[in-house]
Amino acid sequence: MLHFEPPIHWKDYEDIAIKLYERFGAEFTESKIYRIRFTDLLEWVLQLPNFEGKREECNEGHLEMIQSTWVYEWRDSQK
Repeated sequence: MLHFEPPIHWKDYEDIAIKLYERFGAEFTESKIYRIRFTDLLEWVLQLPNFEGKREECNEGHLEMIQSTWVYEWRDSQK
């Protein structure tokens, strides 16, 4: 049976953070996540499976929220 995953958009911060954590795992610690350049983060998000947001819809606020949500995801995995 196929598993349907709904499309991901810029405001789906938790979904994006989970996908980034799955991609990079524990390799990216909290301090490394906060040092990621937004230009890199933008490219990584655009490459995620099921991501349907457009580059021009992104803003700094989205990237900040993705970054902090990714840190929370990483922290949860350390427990």
